[in-house]
Amino acid sequence: MSPSDGADVPLGSLTLGTRVGDGGQGEVYDVDGPGRLLYKSYREPQKVDGAELAALVTLRQGLAPADRDRLDREAAWPLCRVVNGGRVTGFLMYRAPDSMTWRTSRGEARLTELSYLLRAPKAAWHAVPQPSPAERYALAVAAVELFQWLHALGLVVGDVSQANVLWAARPGPAPYLLDCDGVRLVGRPPVLEQADTPDWHDPLAAPGAVTVDSDRYKVALVVGRVLSQDAYVAPGKPLRPLSGVLDDRRENAVTALWEQAAGPRGSRPHLAQWRTALAGRDTIKLIAAEPAPKPAVDRTKFDGPRSRGRISLRD
Repeated sequence: MSPSDGADVPLGSLTLGTRVGDGGQGEVYDVDGPGRLLYKSYREPQKVDGAELAALVTLRQGLAPADRDRLDREAAWPLCRVVNGGRVTGFLMYRAPDSMTWRTSRGEARLTELSYLLRAPKAAWHAVPQPSPAERYALAVAAVELFQWLHALGLVVGDVSQANVLWAARPGPAPYLLDCDGVRLVGRPPVLEQADTPDWHDPLAAPGAVTVDSDRYKVALVVGRVLSQDAYVAPGKPLRPLSGVLDDRRENAVTALWEQAAGPRGSRPHLAQWRTALAGRDTIKLIAAEPAPKPAVDRTKFDGPRSRGRISLRD
């Protein structure tokens, strides 16, 4: 059995294991059986917009196989809704790759969050493999490419933080996005009230407001903080990349975009500009706000995923 066909799964059909995560909007549990699945259980299911969660599920189903594989590889995307008595209680998702976990001296498994890239190594997390300057640069590039691709799918990420982006430097630099039920389709409401992480919010956006422009600001935060190993630097403050991370040409181009990211809404660099700057090529000055990306999947005929009978993940 696989939930990846997008059909609703009854809560009673799941055999839940250990609780592995606890956040403001819900708890995350291991799901016994094949598939490396996790279940996110909402604390207040009555506040969930089930149709918007279904739309995220449907978007994944509508992708070409290669794109669907990429989404599964780089994001903990909702595979299907979990329902109980006609109410959406949560969703199933794949577990993060093993390469993005580490173990404490007590043997406890921890996720390799972005926070470990933004601060100098500490003795308590010596087991986290530190990237070389070249790998740190490649991680910044990979993060920009992931967000750029999600925008091309007609999505706005919204809440970006040091806790909901994972990373691995080896075998190859790669990011991984958590809390993907917080992502929304352009022009659509969120699954739940939009979260915004302190020190990661867009200072020019209203609380809870999510736009492509605010995503661009938060990507600037990711790039600047990863390159400088500074958890609090923001556009408007000097950017000082670590030694060896950027050559002179790249540093000049990145610094120019960093300064531009502090400007008014609509003038923030779009993600193609960041990719160009990180590649060491000249950047193109953004003259006007870029139009919102068009959804890559036709969702006008969406009527929600079908429900199916009782199943067991052990089958």
